[in-house]
Formats: sequence, C-alpha cells, structure tokens
Amino acid sequence: MSATREPQATVDPSADKAALLHRGLGVGSIVFMVVAAVAPLGAACAVIPLVFALSGNPTAPLYFIGAAVVLSVFAVGFTLMSRHVRNAGAFYSYVQAGLGKVAGAGTASLALASYVILLIALYALLGVSASAALEQYLGLDVTWWVCSFGFLALIALLGYRDIEVSAKVLGVALVLEGCVVLVVDLAVLVHGGDHGLSAEPLNPGHLFDGAPGLGLMFAFFAFVGFEATAVFRSEAKDPERTIPRATYVAVAIIGSLYAFTSFAMANGLGASQAATVAGADPATVMQGLAGRYAGSVVEDAVILLLVTSVFACCLSFHNVVSRYQFNLANGRVLPAPLGEVHPKHRAPSRSSVVVTVLTATILAALTAAGLDPIVEIYTWLSGAATLGILLLMLLTSVAVVAFHQRGKGADPVWNSVVAPILAFAALSFVVYMVLDNLDLLVGGRTAAVWVCIGLAVAFAIGAGTAAMARASSPERYAGILEN
Repeated sequence: MSATREPQATVDPSADKAALLHRGLGVGSIVFMVVAAVAPLGAACAVIPLVFALSGNPTAPLYFIGAAVVLSVFAVGFTLMSRHVRNAGAFYSYVQAGLGKVAGAGTASLALASYVILLIALYALLGVSASAALEQYLGLDVTWWVCSFGFLALIALLGYRDIEVSAKVLGVALVLEGCVVLVVDLAVLVHGGDHGLSAEPLNPGHLFDGAPGLGLMFAFFAFVGFEATAVFRSEAKDPERTIPRATYVAVAIIGSLYAFTSFAMANGLGASQAATVAGADPATVMQGLAGRYAGSVVEDAVILLLVTSVFACCLSFHNVVSRYQFNLANGRVLPAPLGEVHPKHRAPSRSSVVVTVLTATILAALTAAGLDPIVEIYTWLSGAATLGILLLMLLTSVAVVAFHQRGKGADPVWNSVVAPILAFAALSFVVYMVLDNLDLLVGGRTAAVWVCIGLAVAFAIGAGTAAMARASSPERYAGILEN
C-alpha cells in the first residue's frame, strides 16, 4: 500500500523569510561554492602529500576514489531528503525529520560548532599562507594574524552582500587554482614522471600496505564541505533538481581531480618512493613538482594561488555558517533577528555579521593565548571539525531510514533504505579510523579526549535545550525546528 502513497513534503515555517533570499543560484554557482569550500589547491599542497606520507604506499588515487564512492552513496539518501524537507538546514533538518526534535536540535548545535571551528582553523592557515607569500615576494614581514584579520574583514564585506557576489568571487578563484593544479598534473605526465609512467598507484594489491586507515582518513578530510550544497536550498533556482545535481557534480569533480592529481603526484615523485619522498617534507611536494616539471612561473603561481584557494574556502564556509544560523533562527532555536533578510542584498546579512564577530573573537582569543597557527589552531580545530561532520553524516544516514520506515515517504528501497545503510556502515568504519588516529590530527591523546568531550557537549547543548523545552514549555517545543 505504501508504494502507491504520494510523498509528503513538510512545510517550512520560515518559507516567507526564505522566499526573500536571492533565488538565482543554478547548479554551476552552487558547485563553485562547494568545490571552492574544499580548496582543491590547498588539498593538493597539504592533504594529498599527507595521504602518501601517512599511508606509506602509493595508492592515494584509490583512497580518493573510494571516498568519492562512499560519499556518492551517502548522497543518495541525503539528496532524497531534500524532496521531503523543504528547509535549508541540511543535516539537522533531516535528522529532525527522521529522529525527532531533540536529536535535530543536538545535530544543529553540533553542525554549527563544527563549521565555526573549521572556519577559524582556515583563517589561521590563510594568515600563515599570506604572510609567507608577502615575505617571499615583497620582502614584507607581516605577522600571520594581521593577514588573517585583514582577510576576515574582506570576507565580512562579501558575506554581507548578495550571494551571487560571493559565487562570482569563488568562481574566479576556483578556475585559477583548478587550472594551475591541472597544469602541474599534465606537465608531470607529459614528462613521463620521475622514471617513466607507472600504473602502480592504481594497483589494488598495494591498497592495504602500510597504514591504509590513515590514508583513507585524510582522503575523506579532503572532501569536507561537499555536503554544503543543501544549505543553499533557499537560494537555488529549482531546489528539488538543483541541489541533488549540484551534490553529485561536486563529488564527481572533487573525486576526479584528487584522484588524477594524486596519480600524477605519485608518478612525479616516483611511484616506488612516493610515500618516502612525501613524508620527508609534505608541505613542499606540490611546489617542488611545479618547479621541476612546469617551471618557476607555475611554481610561483602555486604559492600565490594557495592564498586565494584558502581565501575562497574561508568565504564559502562563512556563507555556510551564516545560512545555518539563518535557518536555526527561523526554527526558533537562535534569536529571531538572525533570521532576517537584508531588503537590498536579499541575504542573511545580520547572521553574516554575527559570524564575523564570533569568528574574530575566538580567533583573537586563540592568538592572544600564543597558540601556533598551524601546529595547534589549524591542526586541532580542523581535526575536530572533520570528526564532527562525519558524525553528522552518520546521524543523517540513520535519519533517512527512520523517516521512511515511519511511512513518511514512498521512495525506492535503494534510495530510502539500502543506500543509507551502506553509507552508515562505510562511514562508521571511517569514524572508527578517525577516532583511532585522532591524536595524530589534534596533537596527542589528551587533546583527542578533549575534542571528543567538546563535540559531545556541542550536541548536548542543543539536545538538552530541546528536551527542557519539551518538559517545561510544550508550546515553545512545538515551534522548535518545526519543518
């Protein structure tokens, strides 16, 4: 009987506010925003060399392909929920629809905390990258945090305005960094690599050599941000078509680019010695390959565009956090003023201002504490954010199945049950690997424990708030995250 029932779409109480947002984003614009969020050149310079170094084998392309496959399966249930839940809250909206308001509120606070700390980590990386570029090319000795706050001010201005302005800026930055990555990749392949092209990076026989769990963990880290497509639902031309298409296109582009780049990198270093060479100095692998195979001009472009790459990443996540707050305000979780739309820019400008003030305050506190911008701020916070986002994906996979098992959707079994269960199983393994190696990301076992406690507290704050409202104020509880 359920197979003939029409899908029931829930109603978004913030529809009037959301309708005021600019609704001109197509698949291309959203893909630009999302792919920029994963910073392709930043990943090529930092993450891909680490996959080689920490896994101890040359099969990095297979790890990225595997991550893309798992996330594509996850996206089946993730995008399906956008048909039933017309709220742009993504993770928390879907968890609320499937597991209830308490779990939804906990997911909302965990998501907000994860993206905020990731944004702060990126500002630290951006400051260091810009400071190094200024010193190398202009001879200026500018402290990293001065650069960070300078870019933070620029992002505050862009985030306050129409989303199309940000999309255009991100589009230019993404095209430039994507081109330079491909130039280096093609130069390596045209020159035949270190000692002839080899298919060893694609040999599954080496997949479990060394420490494959570490390689897989960092491969997933490179995809963080792809899930932000659903956050821009209120600003998409045709959300029910645009969001799924943008999600699959983003995963395909990211996975293909990383797999191709890691294949070229393995051959450029020499497949048999890629892990050893990358492990010696992973931070300079991409620049070294650019200078060796494509010339000094391209090497300079890599160094300079690394700054724009991380800048684009910061801008994208700033917009993501702004829209999370906007939707939470209209879901009666955060103060109502954060749910207002600017009459001219048609953007959640008040929310954007709050994101600016929040990130600036926390970054200033960490700077005043004397923490190292890379070893401590970037590494610790990005590690914590990665774990938080993986946990959000796990909760979402469970919520998709629960939502449909309660008869709230009449969708194919593959989309509503099988794919989410497969995604849950695969992501559970990844989470296990992250927990088992979390000390490598955040600087020790003690820090790893505190990260886990922090994420648990973030979830508990939201869940606890909803639970107390249910017990003390049924009327207020009824309005929380009502989709």
